[in-house]
Amino acid sequence: MAGHREAPREIVRAACARYGEDTVVDWCLALLSGEISGEDAYGADLPKLVAITGSENPGGWSTPVDPVNFYWVRVWAARALLYAWRDDAVDVLRGAASDPAWRVREHVARITAHRELGQLVDALLPMLEHELPRVRAAAVRAVGVAGEYEHAEAIEPLRQDPDQAVRAAVDRALEKLSTRLDRPLH
Repeated sequence: MAGHREAPREIVRAACARYGEDTVVDWCLALLSGEISGEDAYGADLPKLVAITGSENPGGWSTPVDPVNFYWVRVWAARALLYAWRDDAVDVLRGAASDPAWRVREHVARITAHRELGQLVDALLPMLEHELPRVRAAAVRAVGVAGEYEHAEAIEPLRQDPDQAVRAAVDRALEKLSTRLDRPLH
């Protein structure tokens, strides 16, 4: 089919089948932590980037790639951790929770929720005040899935958020917390 691109899940699964999940996770952690820079990812380490994105030029940019776009390497590495995993990734994700790029932080919140990583919830709390509603909502969802009783207090004020999607995420997150912890939150 013309123009068809595989889903990220399938691309990462194929990379794991070819190189091994540990190797793919190692690449993601190196890209996400900056051990492999954006410049190197588009240079000497391009095969690693190709493996996790399925493209020789995942951003579709002209070459050389403008350094302003190098943060995407960290976004793609974080996204791949939704599909390839090893528990030691938590330490790198903790650092990535304060990445300068909001898309990276949003993915850390998504991974926290997807993998129920309670040990990362405290690192996500600053995202509850992020200027972008989608980042706030991702952090709220992660708190609902992986947080503890004391985290309910952190998301409660977002019931008054100006964005309806954030308010809805708070309601669902508080309900999930209450159900998962098997106790009322008030």
